[in-house]
Amino acid sequence: MTTEEEHGKVEEEMKTEVVAKAKRRQHPAEYKLRILREVETCKGKGDVGALLRREGLYSSLVSKWREQHDRGSLTRLSGKRRGPKVEANAEELLRLQRENKRLQAQLERAELIIDVQKKIAQLAGVDPLSQNEER
Repeated sequence: MTTEEEHGKVEEEMKTEVVAKAKRRQHPAEYKLRILREVETCKGKGDVGALLRREGLYSSLVSKWREQHDRGSLTRLSGKRRGPKVEANAEELLRLQRENKRLQAQLERAELIIDVQKKIAQLAGVDPLSQNEER
């Protein structure tokens, strides 16, 4: 055997067949509504079965879609997203939190300045309250 043949044989042995995991089909709300309309228009014997075979659907699935439509939840499916819920006022909340933090820092500085002014007034022997009353 040549080295090329050995190399090819090793590659074949290393290859493994990985079967893809079955993936659930997801149908958008528009598609579900279209199928429900088509089912409603089927008049002849076997028309619904032909439609389901053509689309690769089961009658139980169409029944679930009909129930969703009757409950009114089928129209809301198109905007439903997975993952963390996004607050409607998230940007406003973030802005207010930043403003609150800024104002708290400003208040701390102002209180520190007032404390320093009081201590200076005490060292100088001046009563800050008596000066405000004289004015």
